[in-house]
Amino acid sequence: MRNKIQDLIIIGAGPIGLACGIEAQKNDLEHLIFDKGCLVNSLYRYPMNMTFFSTSDKLEIGGVPFISHNAKPTRAEALEYYRRVTSHWKLPLRLYEKITKVRREDDLFEVTTDKGNYQSKKIIIATGFYDFPYLLNVPGEQLPKVLHYYKEAHPFFGMNVVVVGAANSAVDVALELYRKGSKSVTMIIREKEIGQNVKYWSKPDIINRIKEGSIKAYFDSQIEEITADQVRFKTPKEIKTIDNDFVLAMTGYQPNFELLESLGVQFHMDEYRTPIYDSDSMRSTTEGVYLAGVVCGGLKTNKWFIENSRDHAPMIIEDIVGS
Repeated sequence: MRNKIQDLIIIGAGPIGLACGIEAQKNDLEHLIFDKGCLVNSLYRYPMNMTFFSTSDKLEIGGVPFISHNAKPTRAEALEYYRRVTSHWKLPLRLYEKITKVRREDDLFEVTTDKGNYQSKKIIIATGFYDFPYLLNVPGEQLPKVLHYYKEAHPFFGMNVVVVGAANSAVDVALELYRKGSKSVTMIIREKEIGQNVKYWSKPDIINRIKEGSIKAYFDSQIEEITADQVRFKTPKEIKTIDNDFVLAMTGYQPNFELLESLGVQFHMDEYRTPIYDSDSMRSTTEGVYLAGVVCGGLKTNKWFIENSRDHAPMIIEDIVGS
């Protein structure tokens, strides 16, 4: 037996997916919000001690105030806030339910998950980008010691750790590991310097730690092989091999292109594989499919944030109601 036909199915229960659900709720649209993980799964997977770059007011959705202890909220405060928003609006969530297939059948979308089948008139893709890490593509990457996500420093106490990358996540990880007692912290960085967009309070800190030698950093360098107890990498001057217990590959993440492609969404011919959409309505090139949030930037994952994509939700719902 099929479930009730929905006006709208939202794929992704992050802040922007929730914002879309709130707007749908305001307009009495029958809708469901799916996520293969927990509520705001991407935020949940952030490091436990992370502080947002944005102030709390810029993370607000649904008219619910976000009060934090400091101007820039923590991960824990954000998780509490979005739980409160979801409860306040009584949003219809389908968490831990993975969408396996979406296809168009006449005027409806047939949505298949690992738990059931659904039909909907419209689809919003608000999947973010945190589920698909960039791989190093080197021998040994499959070893259990190689991690693409970081939660806290405690497991790495007394360990020799390599951190790959030079953006915010890599810098935060390297600094916390150094301060929480890792035996050694070595950064291996493709670029010539620490990333330009690193948070202003972290950048001088990491630069000074590198200068004094507390954290070793190799720029213009790439890992060539990872073994059970070592890492071999290439620098501009030589091939080096160092003792190693863990590799934290903070190399960034990418959108779910497979889902977009399966729905026939088209892309610009640029280096970022930016999806094509109408900036006034957020309609994609596929009839009935809308894009919201970070996914709109393709591989340029630093273009859209919560604060500058919250407006996608009312734009989309206004277009759906109007049509």
